[in-house]
Amino acid sequence: MGFFLAEVAIERYFHDGFIRGVFGDYLIVFVIYCFILSFLKLKKFYVATAVLLLAYTIEIAQYLNILALLKVNKSRSTDMLVGSSFDWRDMAAYTLGFLTILGVEKLLQKKNS
Repeated sequence: MGFFLAEVAIERYFHDGFIRGVFGDYLIVFVIYCFILSFLKLKKFYVATAVLLLAYTIEIAQYLNILALLKVNKSRSTDMLVGSSFDWRDMAAYTLGFLTILGVEKLLQKKNS
């Protein structure tokens, strides 16, 4: 819940810069990961990998300007779902989020052993 609230605060109060552009993308990996695991009992590595691939897919769709290709008008809703523009820093943020999840899960696994 904390990750989600942080994302809402970032969306509401930060309109550009590092926090909105990079840190928000880093956190969204956690939000989606935790959301999926709150409903489904799956292997954590596979969930983390699927979330990373989803994030990459959305970023690549931005690069390809998928909305224009599909002739969908840009709106606030489409910006929230697909994003607004491709950025390599976003790919790095997603990757760092993924690696952080793996690291934290490994630490938790050692602690619980």
